[in-house]
Amino acid sequence: MQTETTPGTMLKTMREKPPLVQCITNYVAMNIAANVLLASGASPAMVHAAEEAGEFAGIANALTINIGTLSTQWIAGMHAAAKAANAAGKPWVLDPVAHYATAFRRSATADLLALNPAIIRGNASEIIALAGGESRGQGVDSRDPVEQAEESARRLAEQQRAVVAVTGAVDFVTDGERAVRVAGGSALMPQVTALGCSLTCLVGAFAATAPEDLFGATVAALATFAVAGEDAALGAAGPGSFSWRFLDALAAIDAETLDARARILPA
Repeated sequence: MQTETTPGTMLKTMREKPPLVQCITNYVAMNIAANVLLASGASPAMVHAAEEAGEFAGIANALTINIGTLSTQWIAGMHAAAKAANAAGKPWVLDPVAHYATAFRRSATADLLALNPAIIRGNASEIIALAGGESRGQGVDSRDPVEQAEESARRLAEQQRAVVAVTGAVDFVTDGERAVRVAGGSALMPQVTALGCSLTCLVGAFAATAPEDLFGATVAALATFAVAGEDAALGAAGPGSFSWRFLDALAAIDAETLDARARILPA
């Protein structure tokens, strides 16, 4: 069932009943991702060990998996958590960081896709390659514009029966049928490490809040990030001062402000 709720309504609901989000993310992202969730109103848990990841996924309200600093041990935890989330009917989000870079990453990503993530978030190069196209990506950096990945995103959404978000200067979100673009943010955001990884965790928080509307939840998370990015850039002298201002901006956003300023356009 799908409902017509606004990003602001979802944010308000999330803060009234903070969801527990299991974030299997990379070493670089753990601190900023946890702070992003706390500032937004959610409760983060960085649980990745194979011995407990599956059990914890049954407790959490949503799961996010990011392959940024991949290892064999972490893959076992990812598999256990994804299977447990599926069994419990909890949404899980895949962030296929630089999945095209090595055979190890390609294999790990293929196995995770087979476990049916509800939402996939990546940059344009990652999504193009994930859909079977030729991207210009190098490492974790996207060398392709978002608009060039839109058809790939639609195709991937249909193949996986998932919501796909391509993030960049103007984000693109599709479930294979519907599609929107989300504008906003700041040019300083790519200069702060792991903000994209943190966004994946926030998508998980909104998915936990509105599991009946994963498309709307994904759009709401991206819109929240975009508005906070605009506010943080106002007084920032560079990426350092932007980073802490961004957390303050996330914490300061209220439902009314988010709905008034979110720039969500049909695609």
